[in-house]
Amino acid sequence: MSSSRPAPDPIDPAALCAAGIATVEILAETGSTMERARELAADPVRPLPAVVIAERQTAGRGRRGAHWWQSPGSLAASLVLEAGGGPPPTWSLACGVALAETLRELEPAARACVRWPNDVEVEGRKLAGILVEVVAAGRVVFGIGVNTAGTAAAAPPALVRRVATMPDIVGRSLPRGRLLETFVPRLRGLLAALATDPAALHARYQPLCGLTGRRVAVHLGHERHEGVCLGIASSGALVLDTAAGPMQFVSGSLTDPADVWRGDG
Repeated sequence: MSSSRPAPDPIDPAALCAAGIATVEILAETGSTMERARELAADPVRPLPAVVIAERQTAGRGRRGAHWWQSPGSLAASLVLEAGGGPPPTWSLACGVALAETLRELEPAARACVRWPNDVEVEGRKLAGILVEVVAAGRVVFGIGVNTAGTAAAAPPALVRRVATMPDIVGRSLPRGRLLETFVPRLRGLLAALATDPAALHARYQPLCGLTGRRVAVHLGHERHEGVCLGIASSGALVLDTAAGPMQFVSGSLTDPADVWRGDG
């Protein structure tokens, strides 16, 4: 493994503005882009969409207290939008669809898939994580971390076989600016479509679902439900074919609580 620093990947704010992003902030370092994005969301006169990008993020996190490891030089960003576009439980799914579609468009060989409820993976390894929060004045923050650079070999030992990076998959980094310029309009377009046609999510999610046909377990507190994944329902609920028949899950985790990485090695 090389110890050299990743090649610079500059982001052009003007190009992001041309893609329809009204406010662009690029931070040299921050704990989490979500923190600054919440501040922007609380400003009623701040032009939206707004995006916060970190060159280095030191305290990224995921759902249910999980920590988020990210390869150096990769995309860490939070996007602020006005609320809307279908029911809130579907927003993280819509974000995953838009991100997976973007990755497939820019790097078809990657074959990015969605993993309910908030990951994008390639061949079972996590390439991107998503965190969605409803914040001030009903605005929504979409936090995304995508391993656009680096190598999984640099990850903590507990994650080496669970994560992936674009260079590992296709042999080269994916420019962060190019990804955002494609992803943000796609996400906004999908959310707008859901406002008038909620079934649009199901139609676009199903072909990207990397779990369909696989046996998975949903963890709900101390309960564990196992079955073959049938994709999602029109509501966004995960559907499993269990021994007791089809079951739908509107919440839960596909990761055993004992396997959640909390930055401890």
